[in-house]
Amino acid sequence: MKLNKNFLVHKTANETIIVPSGKAKFSGVVRGNVTLGVILDLLQKGMTTEEIISNMKERYDASDEVIRNDVVTTVSQLREIGAIDD
Repeated sequence: MKLNKNFLVHKTANETIIVPSGKAKFSGVVRGNVTLGVILDLLQKGMTTEEIISNMKERYDASDEVIRNDVVTTVSQLREIGAIDD
């Protein structure tokens, strides 16, 4: 699983922004927090959903249920806009 090359990622200290290029079917801007940036970094490395969940558990002090839900929801939403290549 990888981030689609037609989506550009911009990070600031507290925000992550995903912008589609002209070749993407999605038009709009996705704004998220630092956690979204971490998930996107892991996607760019080609990690699976389970690998991302495992990595997030190591980074954050949150319950397994919260981390799993957040990652699965984020990946699902990114798929819906065409930002993920399987």
